[in-house]
Amino acid sequence: MPKLIYWLLMPLLLISAGTYLPDSKLAKNVRANVWPRIKNELTDKGLKFNSAIYLRIFKDESVLEIWVRSRPRYKFFKSYNICYFSGGLGTKTRTGDGKSPEGFYTIGSGQLNPASNYYLAINIGYPNKVEKLKGYTGDAIMVHGHCASIGCYAMTDPGIEEIYTLIYKALEAGQQKIRLDIFPFRMDEQHMKAYAADPGITFWKTLRPGYTLFEKEHMPQVPGIKGHDYHF
Repeated sequence: MPKLIYWLLMPLLLISAGTYLPDSKLAKNVRANVWPRIKNELTDKGLKFNSAIYLRIFKDESVLEIWVRSRPRYKFFKSYNICYFSGGLGTKTRTGDGKSPEGFYTIGSGQLNPASNYYLAINIGYPNKVEKLKGYTGDAIMVHGHCASIGCYAMTDPGIEEIYTLIYKALEAGQQKIRLDIFPFRMDEQHMKAYAADPGITFWKTLRPGYTLFEKEHMPQVPGIKGHDYHF
């Protein structure tokens, strides 16, 4: 959606936890419906519903995972099936290539779109700093509702209702940035060997340390930059 149209459609902003959060009647109604159920699910798993969250996507499994902070680490909460993404494995590099991004992203309050043409949507922040250094092009890459997309991750409406609400509530509770890591597959030794001949393997090797460190520590990793690549 063009930026001008997005801002024309942007509903009134709410002030919560010192942060402006875009909101809409639809998003409010969704929260009223799904948040009580989500709170019960969190409680059943021994998790607090005002905690920080972390998201990661595995393309080959078409799955989005949500992890919740339970000091000192994050614990797995729930996974959602991705209804559709385009372009198969391999990251997005240019406008119109039909690919969905892979890499390390952050979500802030300004990236919520409660008035999306795709029900509810969250901008993942593509291109990130590394992708800009590489000269990658494209924008408005979302995790959103419905089950159709070119470059985005479509979750269906019931799926995005819960994901959007969890992100909104985490930001409302004071989390400044939510990490979203997108991997082509689980980057263990077996998968790395299976895809060793793939043209994407050189790039995927730069993602692997972030995956491995989270698997070891259950703490989202913040990548640095070395040259034009991620560095841990």
